[in-house]
Amino acid sequence: MITGAMWFVKVPLLDLQAQFQHIRSDVLSAIEEVCNEQSFVLGRRVEALEEAIAEYVGCRYAVGVASGSDALLLSLMAAGVKPGDEVLTVPFTFFSTAGGISRLHAVPVFVDVRPDTFTMDPEQIERKITPRTKAIIPVHLFGQCADMESIMELADRRGLKVIEDACQSIGASRHGRNAGTFGYSGCFSFFPSKNLGGVGDGGLIVTNDRDLRELLLALRVHGSRSDYHHDHIGLNSRLDALEAAVLRVKLPHLNEWNAKRARNAATYDRLLTEAGLLEHVALPVTGPGNVHVFNQYTLRAQRRDELMAYLKEHEIGHKVYYPVPLHLQQCYQPLGYSKGDLPVSEQLAQEVLSLPVYPELTSAQMETVVGRTGEFYNSR
Repeated sequence: MITGAMWFVKVPLLDLQAQFQHIRSDVLSAIEEVCNEQSFVLGRRVEALEEAIAEYVGCRYAVGVASGSDALLLSLMAAGVKPGDEVLTVPFTFFSTAGGISRLHAVPVFVDVRPDTFTMDPEQIERKITPRTKAIIPVHLFGQCADMESIMELADRRGLKVIEDACQSIGASRHGRNAGTFGYSGCFSFFPSKNLGGVGDGGLIVTNDRDLRELLLALRVHGSRSDYHHDHIGLNSRLDALEAAVLRVKLPHLNEWNAKRARNAATYDRLLTEAGLLEHVALPVTGPGNVHVFNQYTLRAQRRDELMAYLKEHEIGHKVYYPVPLHLQQCYQPLGYSKGDLPVSEQLAQEVLSLPVYPELTSAQMETVVGRTGEFYNSR
């Protein structure tokens, strides 16, 4: 039940300070240890994090890198993607999913998403494959897995590598198998807003392929396997020891935080339903067999932009992920896409709205969000 107390509550989209207060002493102790040792790049703390994440997701190997964007780029480099090759991905995602493809002078080929889960539609993949297709990048968007069984079956049949963009979905699973463990590699981001967030940029790649691990270890340090000897042209993409130390403190809390996000999502579902708002908003859908970790709680809302203005006026945090699908971005106009080519992604860009869902969110705050949303629709 939504109470009158809601009118006095402000709700940020994300409150990282609330999380920090619970683990403050452990985080500061870990940072102090690194500073005392003055060992800041790679080293034993990064190795410990790599081992811990590999065990957590159920892969043999993990390689820490500088960001989730670099995780995607390095995976593409390791997969042998060259200029002129085509890589299939979705247009309804953060830019780096396609940006890494373009940085290698390869061509992103966009496949539309499903209207319910917002993830790659496997039924549309095969007709986009050409002799130049080298790989597929499905995105586990907002905290849940794409239909990896269908995608892997098609990729295996056509001899294509699958690089999973799991940057928003650490801890998510599908039929008991964790995000990032289905394909050639799985890519994670530790940007502070992620479910497992660091104190700056950071990323990681998981794989079961030992040869891939060895190649990635070289590529992240300019393609070098020993000092000043370079077998490949790589990047400077090393995970900092400070980031690794903080992430090791946070990792044991991740399952609890993910569970709280899921409970908050369920509370939103109940409150929005009880408020009679389902004629105005469509609730997030969790795909069959998926465990959703809700990096975002994303609705489809009627009169979305008007609702946003009302929520902003009343200091209710919200954001649109993503307002312009990638195939319509200015930088991708040379690819020749037009409005109407990928209609589901285009429609979602006009309707989606993400509400606060972080673990420390209170019942009063969620009641406020739903109350203000109901006030908007019921008064217009």
